[in-house]
Amino acid sequence: MEHLTIEANGASFHVARTGAGRPLLLLHGWPEFWLSWEPVMKRLADRYTLIAPDLRGFGDSAKPAGPFGPADHAADMLALLDALGVARVGVIGHDVGGAAMQPLARTAPERLAGLFFFEFVYPGIGPRMAAPDRLNEIWYQSFNQMEMAPGLVGATRDSCRTFIAHFLRHWSHRKEAFDDVIEAFTDNFLKPGNLAGGFAHYRAAHAARIRMMKGEAPLLPAITVPTCLRWPEHDPLFPYDWTDRLGASFSDLDLALFPGVGHFPHREDPDRAAAEIAAFFQRVGWR
Repeated sequence: MEHLTIEANGASFHVARTGAGRPLLLLHGWPEFWLSWEPVMKRLADRYTLIAPDLRGFGDSAKPAGPFGPADHAADMLALLDALGVARVGVIGHDVGGAAMQPLARTAPERLAGLFFFEFVYPGIGPRMAAPDRLNEIWYQSFNQMEMAPGLVGATRDSCRTFIAHFLRHWSHRKEAFDDVIEAFTDNFLKPGNLAGGFAHYRAAHAARIRMMKGEAPLLPAITVPTCLRWPEHDPLFPYDWTDRLGASFSDLDLALFPGVGHFPHREDPDRAAAEIAAFFQRVGWR
């Protein structure tokens, strides 16, 4: 695994890179950083060049000065690809990464060979996100916006570990998926600015989420880039039923259930995750 520091879009980005072949860009969610993708990267390195950046605010990348949302991350990733000399790429992501992939695909579809998603927020979820039976799952989206949140979570190593490990385990169906990296994740989020940097996404995305929950999300043109979704069967955040309106957002869509996993298929079942990713990009001729 090669670790690079790349200057792009007025910021420095940490990038983990391995493998050889056509490039794939892997975009992590919260509370994650590049290391979340390592099992999948190892399984695809014989066929692809895997590029896993820490998004701005996360890991060893620069930290934003304020709220920093999906469109901001998309602009960063286009600049990062330019700095790396990558003209065209396949993109894989979920959660925050999946949110960034949508403006990326609408801004520069010609740069993308295909999109591979696990679960993510899209406008068609609508008011279901705020249904009463969802409130105990989405509380963190409000907490993460509070000024006191970084200080409370980062007060001690134990408080940081407890907070981050809660989400990694609660959102996983295979609860042991992160056991071997819990301390590495704790180390990561205790680095200066990393808690606030990750929380910046929620501050930036708040207004759009409220519009979505009110059923007032603007109608956007469907993304035309070939798209594959393998939606986790047991994600406590995003039920599979919420995929019913994806056709309005993606015109070339391959959707199927990913059985036996929760929110993090790439950690919970990396063998199948890697196989699904490779099969999709082979189908679209990116091999």
